[in-house]
Amino acid sequence: MSNLPDPSGPSEPPQTPMAANPLTRAALEIDEYAAGLGWDQPARLFALVDTAQLRAQEPALAAQLGLEESAGDTTGPSYTPIEQDELPAGAALDEFLGTIAWPDAVVGCALTVERQMLPPSAEASVPKNLSGAKLAAWVARHPDRQEVRMTVAVLRDGAREAAVRLREKDSPTEVLTGPDLVPGLAEALAATFAD
Repeated sequence: MSNLPDPSGPSEPPQTPMAANPLTRAALEIDEYAAGLGWDQPARLFALVDTAQLRAQEPALAAQLGLEESAGDTTGPSYTPIEQDELPAGAALDEFLGTIAWPDAVVGCALTVERQMLPPSAEASVPKNLSGAKLAAWVARHPDRQEVRMTVAVLRDGAREAAVRLREKDSPTEVLTGPDLVPGLAEALAATFAD
């Protein structure tokens, strides 16, 4: 694990909405962190570690990250995201993900990435003969395009979660969550745990 969060970072705690599922909470925490950095950011990769294990095995690090256990902290598992080194510039995301191998202490991973999307109503107008960069350029010029930030988190056991934020509705209360929102990216992240 590398590029740990700066303990002297933001002085205000994130205002991540509460969620029942620990993986959803982790995805929303990462989404809120990315939102604090603003838009037009590069993709960011995070290792997810079990918070209780981190406290037990690395108490000094847990304290530095502000993860002290509170008296009412018996709600089950939770995951601490730890940002990894910056992704290599110019590397194709799928190729880069294919090079990752996680140590056993990492129980999951997450990626946040910005993309442009078209609403379902515009799908019929997509030219059939475009792919790759030409398709991306066509979408970028489309009047109905929407910029989104997608945060996808997966666990070794196969659990998945995504948080999607539209740039035009840039608010923590407008983040869409669900396990099947970005299936291709979830599959690519899950493959980083394959033997």
